[in-house]
Amino acid sequence: MSTAVCVDVGSTYTKAAKIDLSGARLIGRAEVPTTSGTDVLEGLDAAVAAVGGGDQLYVCSSAGGGLRLAVIGYESLVTAEAGHRVGLSAGAQVVHVACGPLTGPDLTALRAARPDVLLLVGGTDGGDAEVLLHNARRLGKGRIRIPVVLAGNAEARSEALDLLAGVPVTPTANVLPRIGVLDPAPARAAIREVFLRHVIGGKRLSKGRRFAQLVRAATPDAVLAGVELLADVTGTGVLVVDVGGATTDVYSALLPDAESESGPRRDVAGTLWRARTVEGDLGVAVGAAGTRAAAVTEKLPPPKNDLDLAAAAAVIALRRHARGHSPGPGQPRTGGRDLRDVRLVIGSGGVLRHGGGRHVLDTLLADVGGGWAPPERAKTVVDLKYVLAAAGLLAVDHPQVAAGLLGSSIR
Repeated sequence: MSTAVCVDVGSTYTKAAKIDLSGARLIGRAEVPTTSGTDVLEGLDAAVAAVGGGDQLYVCSSAGGGLRLAVIGYESLVTAEAGHRVGLSAGAQVVHVACGPLTGPDLTALRAARPDVLLLVGGTDGGDAEVLLHNARRLGKGRIRIPVVLAGNAEARSEALDLLAGVPVTPTANVLPRIGVLDPAPARAAIREVFLRHVIGGKRLSKGRRFAQLVRAATPDAVLAGVELLADVTGTGVLVVDVGGATTDVYSALLPDAESESGPRRDVAGTLWRARTVEGDLGVAVGAAGTRAAAVTEKLPPPKNDLDLAAAAAVIALRRHARGHSPGPGQPRTGGRDLRDVRLVIGSGGVLRHGGGRHVLDTLLADVGGGWAPPERAKTVVDLKYVLAAAGLLAVDHPQVAAGLLGSSIR
């Protein structure tokens, strides 16, 4: 029997899943504390040993705060917004968004956000390149040493690379080649490459190079890959809400709608059919205070215990996900999600896996006061076996195994 062990190295716990590759089934699970205080390899090796090892090893990580991304765009409602959406889909926490020509104070604010990677976008292909080139010049002269993913106007790429001399740059295709056309895949792949090449080692989570060589993706990127595959397998819309101690993530994979792509409802920043949002102020442990504060703002009952906190965090995170993102106070929201046709809603996170799933999911689907329309005929399930990240890790090398794993463990 050929086996693979998929490991998610989180900030708190390291979780291992052992998969029978011939039968596409889960045959072992283990969870140990993440040993970030010493060397994360200690916890990783302990988790692998606890499931008896395997023939192949796949690792994703969100330890050390995961991937922090800053987006620099042409203006807030189009290219910067497109970059923001792509960054979230790449498994990043977007910690800063700058719009327009960068100034000295803008560079100061950028550094203060402490991003791991910069996503530099601006202009459609063949369109205005002035702001993109200005920002490339400011970053180059400002001695920015943060890795840059350049994903703007393709016709200005060569000149922008010259202006960024001395800065580690990964050029890729434009995230918004035409107004209303969002192309996330190349930039998402480039961000993943930069994360693996520059960020993992830079977080000093391990003394040697082995950990950086093992990690294949940021955990949210792996989970989104699993969600995308599940939507493809089921042929329906899928929604996942993952409530953690510090953050609450929402993933949605929707079926493309022609009217939203080219009709009057078209979004100028493009539609991302497979999307993720992360709420860094919502959680049940470190993020509990943020959840309580947000519950007041959203006019929800005050949470009294961890179960209430998880339900509130899930409801608020999903409201934000469905309502979309506003680049600033008083500015219009963009990127909203129509979730009415979603047919499968999945809950994840420790509180849900330890008995709170039904309460949280029922509360989620009963929410009608948040300015969004809940799924109308959805089935609900809790990812008790925590296989979404494992399926995402296996999706490239073993797509049929990954699909079978999702089918047997979640559907």
